[in-house]
Amino acid sequence: MEFQGTRVLPGYLDKSRQMALVETVRDVARHAPLNRFMTPYGKQMSVRMTAAGRVGWVADQTGYRYSAFQPSGVPWPPIPQDILSIWTDITDLARAPDCCLINFYDENARMGLHQDKDEGNFDWPVVSISLGDDALFRVGTNDRRGPTRSVWLKSGDVVVLEGPSRLAYHGIDRLKPRSSTLLREGGRLNLTLRVVEDPI
Repeated sequence: MEFQGTRVLPGYLDKSRQMALVETVRDVARHAPLNRFMTPYGKQMSVRMTAAGRVGWVADQTGYRYSAFQPSGVPWPPIPQDILSIWTDITDLARAPDCCLINFYDENARMGLHQDKDEGNFDWPVVSISLGDDALFRVGTNDRRGPTRSVWLKSGDVVVLEGPSRLAYHGIDRLKPRSSTLLREGGRLNLTLRVVEDPI
């Protein structure tokens, strides 16, 4: 599927690579535990998050931002090579991402329509990797009121936001519980690679 420049690459990762990535994410989470952040509006997010790279993404009552440190005060672990290789293969860019944001969705988690706009330069793509249960992905235009399209993302699918779609509104409306056996207890992992650029 391609919509306003958004590319969906179905089945990009085979089962063996998916399984290896799950183990990689588990290792990252041992060094940077998952958090369920509070929004600036005082509501707890339904998605649990962690990150790897020079910076990670955090949220609290002061707002959303990238930070060089986890909530515990220690730096984020580096982005593992098997994740970086996906970025390189898809984008063909020598520039490595600064952040791999890792979101875990249980069957009740959602992600409302939003733009990825906290980065310093929107010329770089955003690469998003799906692992686990199917998720209904909705993507629109750079106008929140613009038309949207929806597609079920399956484990191993990759989405690329680039060019005119780099600031497209997008989100996850719901999961299809137990549609994948990749994660022992179900749910979905989403790995999102971004170039942040601005110093923290």
